[in-house]
Amino acid sequence: MIKEIRYKNFKALRDATLPLGRFTLIVGANGTGKTSALNSINILKSPESFSWNDIVSAGADQDTVVSISLDSINWLWQWKYSQGYVDEEYEDEMEKGMAKILKELAEEPFSDFHVFSFDPEKISQSVPINSEKTLRNDGGNLAGILDLLKDTEPERWKELNDALEDWFPEFDQILFDRNDDGKYVVLRTKIGKHKIKAKDLSDGTRLALAYLTLAYLPDPPKIVAFEEPEKGIHPRLLKNIQEAMYRLAYPENYGEKREPIQVIATTHSPYLLDLYKEHPEEIVIASKDENGVHFERLIDKPHYEEVIQDAPLGEIWYSGILGGVPAHV
Repeated sequence: MIKEIRYKNFKALRDATLPLGRFTLIVGANGTGKTSALNSINILKSPESFSWNDIVSAGADQDTVVSISLDSINWLWQWKYSQGYVDEEYEDEMEKGMAKILKELAEEPFSDFHVFSFDPEKISQSVPINSEKTLRNDGGNLAGILDLLKDTEPERWKELNDALEDWFPEFDQILFDRNDDGKYVVLRTKIGKHKIKAKDLSDGTRLALAYLTLAYLPDPPKIVAFEEPEKGIHPRLLKNIQEAMYRLAYPENYGEKREPIQVIATTHSPYLLDLYKEHPEEIVIASKDENGVHFERLIDKPHYEEVIQDAPLGEIWYSGILGGVPAHV
């Protein structure tokens, strides 16, 4: 688990530290570095795909060094970029027995980080019969992943279909159909047993199906990020989205035997924020002043318990008391 990411001269993050836990919900106004924080994961996965202008803070000169440092309980990884070169440094803070893990991180440290931004159209597309075995960041290949789950994990497949009924009582099963392009997902109605093609489902239903699928994968990515998971989702379904993200982050609470997944999400939704009132340690407020962007855990804000009291957390945040809202001109 990564405990924090430190940024220097990276986009909107001139000098900022993002604290992280198993699950972290970042809330803030537009322009407070939330997207930049998530995009840093993509930068680390393939720095050669980005130019100097893609990563450096506005107004920086050519001698500026951009750095992103990831600090966990056991290791530190630092990425530096200045005009014309990339420098990767690994600092071993572990005991000798952890050397193998460090070597694996050095060889492929960020391959299992995924920033998901689901696209309803991609989710509903047909996929070849022998499709790839990964869920794409836009939700593409969902049919292939679900079909593989059905064939290889029958108990998990049943649990997923049971959860589907919980999320959408009008449907009772996930099925598949075929066309010239391959296979695609259909949902069967509980009444009448009608098959509804994925492309004919609402955007919200398709998006929710992608979150649900990811939560039930036997071997999900080690670190996942979601930008505004409330997009396209009815407020009443946000509790289900929260549960899907929690299932990834806290598998032991759901009877899962796998290792926990670190989950990072951003939001502008007071409805989603309300669901985390009992978990202030999971909320990070992103704010911006004349010195740049800052990240601060809600639990670290002075007198936060007195400020919140019995009011809905989303309402308190919306009022501006906690920061992380647009400034009034």
